[in-house]
Amino acid sequence: MPGATNDATDEQLMVAFARGSSDAFAELFSRYKQPLFGFFRRRVPDPAHAEELTQETWVAILRASSRYEVSALFRTYLYAIAFKILRAHRRKAAFRAMFFGTDATEPSSPNTLDTDLAVRDAVAKLDAHDREILLLREFEQLSYAEIAELLKLPVNTVRSRLFRARTALHHLLTAPAPTSSAPVLTAYEERA
Repeated sequence: MPGATNDATDEQLMVAFARGSSDAFAELFSRYKQPLFGFFRRRVPDPAHAEELTQETWVAILRASSRYEVSALFRTYLYAIAFKILRAHRRKAAFRAMFFGTDATEPSSPNTLDTDLAVRDAVAKLDAHDREILLLREFEQLSYAEIAELLKLPVNTVRSRLFRARTALHHLLTAPAPTSSAPVLTAYEERA
C-alpha cells in the first residue's frame, strides 16, 4: 500500500519508523523538511548554517527513533529537538566570539525587499521570549498548547506574551522613521 503513509498521522509514522519503516521516515521528512528549515532560517541569518542545523535535527531524530514514545504531537517533539540544537549552536557561537574575540552574530544575507528587512529588524527588536513565541505561532503554526508544552510555560502566559509581542511588533512597524539629528543641531546652533 504505497499511499498508506500519506494518510497516517505524524505520530503513527514516527512509531512505524521506530519499528523500521524507511517509507514512514521518508514521509515525515517530506512533510517537515521545509518547515524545519524555515524554523532555523528565521533564527539564523546564514542559510548554510540553517541547512546544517536542519540536517543535525534530522540526524537527532534518526538516532532517537528507538526511544520515541507517543506522549505529545510529533511536531512538538521535532521542534523541541530543534530548539535544543539551536541553543547549542548559539552557545558555541557565543563561546567562539568570546574566545576568538569575534562578533557572535552571523552576517545576514543581503535582501532586496525593504519590507522583509523592516519586518525582520522589528522582530529582532522584540524581547527574546516574546519573539520565540511569535515565531512559533505565526511561522511554525504551533497551537498555544504546543507552544506552552515546548517552552514549559502556562498556556495563559503564552497568550499574554503573544499579545504583547504582536502589539510591540505593530508599534515598531507603524512608528514613524526617526528623523536625522543634523537639522536639530543646526537649528540649535542658529539660536545660540
